[in-house]
Amino acid sequence: MSTRLDTRFAELARERRAALVPFVMAGDPDLSTSLAILKALPAAGADLIELGMPFTDPMADGPAIQAAGLRALKAGTTLAKTLALAADFRAHDRSTPLVLMGYYNPIYVYGVTRFLADAKKAGIDGVIVVDLPPEEDAELCLPAIDAGLAFIRLATPTTDAAKLPAVPTNTSGFVYYV
Repeated sequence: MSTRLDTRFAELARERRAALVPFVMAGDPDLSTSLAILKALPAAGADLIELGMPFTDPMADGPAIQAAGLRALKAGTTLAKTLALAADFRAHDRSTPLVLMGYYNPIYVYGVTRFLADAKKAGIDGVIVVDLPPEEDAELCLPAIDAGLAFIRLATPTTDAAKLPAVPTNTSGFVYYV
């Protein structure tokens, strides 16, 4: 079965071009503005969209994304509201892949099983969880794949030779090179 991510990357390969993947923090500055931005991105050339899940302690992000997350939290954005935002977007757009990006703590508190079911129902195609290493695949990676969601792993210029072989293990959708 082909996923939206598979379909989009096959299209990009045929067109011999890279993907344009914008990032939007859910709820920044508010949910209705976030939805308007999400809806406008495909027409503006977005090939897939990363939707940020706001978190209180985004240590792997720079100051702009940290500030966006804090504004979203201050505006009352929760993980449940982020998933509802994704569902609202998906009702408008059935083809643009949508990937959630964030940290494990909010998912853990929400409940992994509930999160995966709600994400799938909302039309999410994959997840990028920046603070969950391959050694913890049983926590979210393997259940996400079993639920039909891509689990997108990160690689950085500082990923050492010992850890690099683990990056493609259980990775689906694509590898995110920082």
